[in-house]
Amino acid sequence: MKPVYFFAASIATVAAAPVEHLEKRLVFYTVSNPLLQVVRNVDIAAKRLLISYGPGTGGGPPSPAGVLGLSYVETDKLITNAELGAQALVDYNDRTAANADTAKAKLNGLQTLDDYTKLYDGNWEATSAPTGIGPGLLTNYTQDLFFSMQRLSTNPYAIRRLAPGETLPFTIDDTVVEGIAGQNLATLLANGRLFYADHSGLKDFETDQSANYAGGCDAYFYISPANGQFLPLAIRTNYHSNLIYTPADTADDWMLAKMMFNADDLFMAQFYHFSGSHFVSEAIFQSAIRTLSEEHPILAILRRLMYGAFGIRPLAVSVLFPVGGLIDKHFGYSGRAAEGYSNYLYTSGISGAVQGNYFKTDLRRRGLIDPVVGPPLTHFPFYEDALPIWTAMHTFMTALVNTYYANDAAVGADNEILAWMDEANGPAEAVDFPTRATMNSRAKLIDLLTHVAHLVSTAHHVLNTNALITNGAVLPLNPGALHKPLPTTKGATNIAQYLPPVDACISYIFTMGFFSRPLLAGTDRTMVHMFDDPLMLLRMKPAISTANNAFKAAMTARSAIVKNRGFDSNGLSQGMPFLWKTLDPDVAPWSLTV
Repeated sequence: MKPVYFFAASIATVAAAPVEHLEKRLVFYTVSNPLLQVVRNVDIAAKRLLISYGPGTGGGPPSPAGVLGLSYVETDKLITNAELGAQALVDYNDRTAANADTAKAKLNGLQTLDDYTKLYDGNWEATSAPTGIGPGLLTNYTQDLFFSMQRLSTNPYAIRRLAPGETLPFTIDDTVVEGIAGQNLATLLANGRLFYADHSGLKDFETDQSANYAGGCDAYFYISPANGQFLPLAIRTNYHSNLIYTPADTADDWMLAKMMFNADDLFMAQFYHFSGSHFVSEAIFQSAIRTLSEEHPILAILRRLMYGAFGIRPLAVSVLFPVGGLIDKHFGYSGRAAEGYSNYLYTSGISGAVQGNYFKTDLRRRGLIDPVVGPPLTHFPFYEDALPIWTAMHTFMTALVNTYYANDAAVGADNEILAWMDEANGPAEAVDFPTRATMNSRAKLIDLLTHVAHLVSTAHHVLNTNALITNGAVLPLNPGALHKPLPTTKGATNIAQYLPPVDACISYIFTMGFFSRPLLAGTDRTMVHMFDDPLMLLRMKPAISTANNAFKAAMTARSAIVKNRGFDSNGLSQGMPFLWKTLDPDVAPWSLTV
């Protein structure tokens, strides 16, 4: 048995070798075949003895154990650490420049919110931030439209449309709501215009009250009857006196409320990503390794998509979760809270459900696309940018599945695929995974494979990787925590005092830069090259190479659209007062990163 695990060196060797010689040595991929299954089963059985299940690293489903499982982890740690090490050199240089006396002098001691935007002047943008800090992020951050549209771009996983007749989480005086939205709360709800984002559950997890503070906010948003814009309506703190803020409050109070909410939202986004991308894809992949032959084309695709994946959770456990680790240092909740929250999100199915979180299924369930009641969103930047990528991935997976399976019955007859369903639903502890009874068509297999590709690319990178330093964690609007206790009465002034001091800010930006991957932009590690593995394609049927070429062309064209994005005559891009380029396929990686 020789598990196929490909690295840059082996790819280079393949590229340099004569094709006719390679073809004599290659074993071509085939699906389960009764004539060969005895031999394949022996290999699978031997593999199962060598890779088993151990405790979930950082919570969640089991992590690889056994001789082969631990070997995979160690190999992937080398990949993860090499990419992180290369980025660390870039990030350290940026931090050194930011720490220079001349750089700090222009910050004015961070006495006002605008002073915080100067943290990025001449630093970070050209190196650690692969697309630069999004235009508008440092100039338009006080606008309500800016804040609300972050729910539909930088973190699209927290918001949902409330259904008519649903019990309202909290109430607001009708006079106040009508003055803001033109309709009262009940009417907005009945008309399908009211949305809700709930981080109140975070208050049940351990907070770090020694220097960092958070409350667990929830909030209402609405589609304006007047102009169709998606706007904020109210933010509740869920802290002591449980204040409810609205745009009718003073500018300082309302701005502070938005910063409080964003601190919770950033925490939620990071551990939704950790559990929903890493936990889920690892459970799927590990169960596939233990049930599919090394000659199976589906396992080959999963290996490609899961490049370096097993090396990421160990790193998170060593640097994020420990006492005094990066979570304790920069967030209002502790590292132990982050681990517990990740586990909760996964096991509850909020982030862990496989089928329930299929791209369109999830957005449709939350009323963000194809609403049953209420107007559609005028702009939904995440959907606008992720849909073309998802469609191209779905088209590739359709070619793959239809090439290897002549009809639906052939999928149901593949014993290895059926064993994969059993394994994922059993010891791998996948949540809401298809069963052997429901995996009965080519369309079902295509949807599952497309979802894995989505998880490791668009679903992951919208919340993490380059997204943090370029958008989601940009100060002053997006702190990891407040640096003084949340207010119990309104009337805040000098709200910059709630944000971190200079050295803590530089450390925060430096940490966000660690997750960035500017050195991968424009290389064969971007989404353009998701399936562009020469050796894998040589072992595939010719139709798959054709499908890969079509995918690359689609992603290259999509990248040009994102790169050339600008503001319209109203100063908006995708309906937002900032440019958002996180899902540029020639910048974002094609696989998971730390």
